[in-house]
Amino acid sequence: FMGLPGDGDRLELTYNFGVDSYEVGTGYGHIAITVDDMDATLERLADQGIEPERPKYQVREGGSFIAFVRDPDDYRVELIERRRS
Repeated sequence: FMGLPGDGDRLELTYNFGVDSYEVGTGYGHIAITVDDMDATLERLADQGIEPERPKYQVREGGSFIAFVRDPDDYRVELIERRRS
């Protein structure tokens, strides 16, 4: 993860092991962004006809909620609502 000091936003870079080369567009897995309120975000997206791939779910570690949607080019976008302690 990369981010600026004091900024809550982070960029996660990943590497796909076992892949020798990429065609244009295949080297991209997904992008993840944080949202303040998952339910409100999913409701706004649903109003625009965008539905999650599956219902939001909570990860064990940290209790964050996660959902995946597809952008207009069919790329996956991960939405993360981090639970604040």
